[in-house]
Amino acid sequence: NNEKSVPQILTRDLKFEKSLAKLMFSPDQENHPSKAPVKYGELIVLGYNGSLPNGDRGRRKSRFALFKRPKANGVKPSTVHIACTPQAAKAISNKDQHSISYTLSRAQTVVVEYTHDSNTDMFQIGRSTESPIDFVVTDTVPGSQSNSDTQSVQSTISRFACRIICERNPPFTARIYAAGFDSSKNIFLGEKAAKWKTSDGQMDGLTTNGVLVMHPRNGFTEDSKPGVWREISVCGNVFSLRETRSAQQRGKMVENETNQLQDGSLIDLCGATLLWRTAEGLARTPTVKHLEALRQEINAARPQCPVGFNTLAFPSMKRKDVVDEKQPWVYLNCGHVHGYHNWGNKEERDGKDRECPMCRSVGPYVPLWLGCEAGFYVDAGPPTHAFSPCGHVCSEKTTAYWSQIPLPHGTHTFHAACPFCAHQLAGEQGYIRLIFQGPLD
Repeated sequence: NNEKSVPQILTRDLKFEKSLAKLMFSPDQENHPSKAPVKYGELIVLGYNGSLPNGDRGRRKSRFALFKRPKANGVKPSTVHIACTPQAAKAISNKDQHSISYTLSRAQTVVVEYTHDSNTDMFQIGRSTESPIDFVVTDTVPGSQSNSDTQSVQSTISRFACRIICERNPPFTARIYAAGFDSSKNIFLGEKAAKWKTSDGQMDGLTTNGVLVMHPRNGFTEDSKPGVWREISVCGNVFSLRETRSAQQRGKMVENETNQLQDGSLIDLCGATLLWRTAEGLARTPTVKHLEALRQEINAARPQCPVGFNTLAFPSMKRKDVVDEKQPWVYLNCGHVHGYHNWGNKEERDGKDRECPMCRSVGPYVPLWLGCEAGFYVDAGPPTHAFSPCGHVCSEKTTAYWSQIPLPHGTHTFHAACPFCAHQLAGEQGYIRLIFQGPLD
């Protein structure tokens, strides 16, 4: 196997690079009309490559932008009542006023009333489609192509999972809290929920499956490193993780950390994970236009199948689920890119493994797909690497970053996954460098 015969990645056109850089960093006119409302940031659901399988509709979509509201709707804690009977607690929790009820025992409930806060905006996230929920999130099934794949699963996402409170004035700080207010403006922590009195006499608690947050180190950039997963309480305090998601015993309080979201913070709702991108962070991120330019650049270099000599091309972003006849395929063990072909099947391995005609290494052989959700990219680099085993293609630094992140899975395990389809990563690194064959003429 002669090393020299291994084709290198296609070289890049420098002029093209410069025009791309201009395109990438010029503010996107469509998103910034002169009197645009202030954007706090966006939440992007991991596992979707730009939109939900059946399309984005209303409050159910793959990404949700948080804009400054015409009128503040934030709330802050005010009066604390201790009620001796559930009836008394019900009487206190007035339907026109937000409140959180902590049931300590059959004989005692503490109700904390919340009052209007003119300095903040509140956004609520959960599985419920009731009106208080701004962003409806359902369980992510790895690699599912349609919502019918997801219906049979018993959801572990809370109906009123969490709320994000944004400051209406610069620097527009966003903070996350477990649990959201329901249609009667109440959060109700039953007898079984973990709850406690704090040292200053206030109440706090955790929701059944919890809201976990991970802030990356060094922000969301080429130099990002995974942070530590923490649990956020109903009052926004930070705790180490419980032994399992719904254990009664809370973790230790982490005094020197806060519930303030940063660019690249991950929020896990036990069934779906959301990425928080700040407005500033998004302004530095490649646009869909930039990704489209990179796709056209790779196709313009006319990569070829080294065996069939047919020209390969990445399909357009809109056709991101249908395998095209010119689609590039890759051998995941070596990274050699080919067109689709039928030879090299290894019968004794269920036909899943194939032998690469270039270097004889044996392994999975899958179609390549461009990662279209720009918010997942940590840099604007060329699409030179693919996640394994799903074949989603993006920049080297983006594959390296996501392959290091342990994402919560089920109630007590963690594993790295492709951000574009949520498939658990496989192989030594979880990704591979692609080796394209250039045109022979």
